[in-house]
Amino acid sequence: MIASSVPGLRRDIAGVSVASLAETYGTPLYAYDAEMIRRRCRDLAAWDTIRFAQKACSNLAVLDLVRREGVLVDAVSTGEIHRALAAGYPAHGPNQPGSDGLPPAHPIVYTADIFDRDSLDAVVKHGIHVNCGSADMIEQLAERMPGASITLRVNPGFGHGHSQKTNTGGEGSKHGIWHEEIPDVLRRAEWAGLQVSGLHMHIGSGTDLAHLAEVAGALERVAIEVGRSLTTVSAGGGLPVPYKPGEVHADLSGYFTLWDATRKRLEDRFGHRIRLEIEPGRYLTAESGFVVTEVRAVKKQGGRKYLLVDAGFNTLARPVLYGSYHPMGLCPQGDDPRETSEEVAVGGPLCESGDIFTQTDGGFVATRSLPVAAVGDLLVIEIAGAYGFVMASNYNSKPLPAEVMIDGGRHRLVRARQTPEDLVRGECV
Repeated sequence: MIASSVPGLRRDIAGVSVASLAETYGTPLYAYDAEMIRRRCRDLAAWDTIRFAQKACSNLAVLDLVRREGVLVDAVSTGEIHRALAAGYPAHGPNQPGSDGLPPAHPIVYTADIFDRDSLDAVVKHGIHVNCGSADMIEQLAERMPGASITLRVNPGFGHGHSQKTNTGGEGSKHGIWHEEIPDVLRRAEWAGLQVSGLHMHIGSGTDLAHLAEVAGALERVAIEVGRSLTTVSAGGGLPVPYKPGEVHADLSGYFTLWDATRKRLEDRFGHRIRLEIEPGRYLTAESGFVVTEVRAVKKQGGRKYLLVDAGFNTLARPVLYGSYHPMGLCPQGDDPRETSEEVAVGGPLCESGDIFTQTDGGFVATRSLPVAAVGDLLVIEIAGAYGFVMASNYNSKPLPAEVMIDGGRHRLVRARQTPEDLVRGECV
């Protein structure tokens, strides 16, 4: 490899050549660094239970990897229940045995604001624990699973996130049971014969620890209303990940200390041990993921230069949805060192003006400083392992990309690229 003083070059992912990945699997391509996922799982080892919000990255290989790290799983749909089972999670019973007097943890928890008919059938069939985000779910579950224990997802009346669209608390959010409705919901659960054994709060995705810390106090107040039936409390997710230059990882040890103190006060009040859960999604997988895409055109529009690549918002939707920033690196063909850089906008192939990876919130086109690129070079979009492939689509009848896992210098296909035949399978004229 020829060194270069120009920042923004990216020739390998987890020790594997970007060019070899593109040659083997084609582009666009998702690649995941397995060791990075393991590292992020171990960051949270102080918590009694780490429960992966698989909606962030639900490939079976990722689910299997976190399961082997002792991480349990959250499911928000029938399909995610099926994925968890296919990845080796048991449907019910203590996948993680109780220790030190702690109650056992549920291997899979179904979290939602409604039961659609299929999800209710799946929960009943497999005996899966439910985190109820609406009071109506209580009677619907009781009719099919009398005597079950449940968790309540509570909206504390406030929220925060990296975007207003990822804020899951307060009056502007549909999520959770409104905190002032808890007494009525507890009565409904008692009348229905269900026991409230868990309490969960989640105020938003990609928020900051200052806002997340407010959740502990809110949850403690609601827990006191619920009473001694509680055996598990969940801090929810939302742990921030550094995307932009200058951003750093949060003080997770201080965050755990805050929640551990909350848990201990509740244990003293109730006279029994309480399991303390955290529910990360983005935190476990975001930094592990990369989109590899090929530069297919370089053009000027007035005074602005564009790189057009073969990935679009059908591949990675976060920029068009939230104006999200993703670091980028260029992998030139061969050993060309590319000693100069330039400001460019990066866009995709879709027939949409919003198909721009370098845009800000509101859809305004921005630029990025990258080494001078040519057609045939590869662009690597980084920190794309959360809400990346899972939000991909077939818009413009584009096939879904392949997914690859890199582990110890080896790479393997964990999802085949869709074919044209896959695109029309199930359709008829």
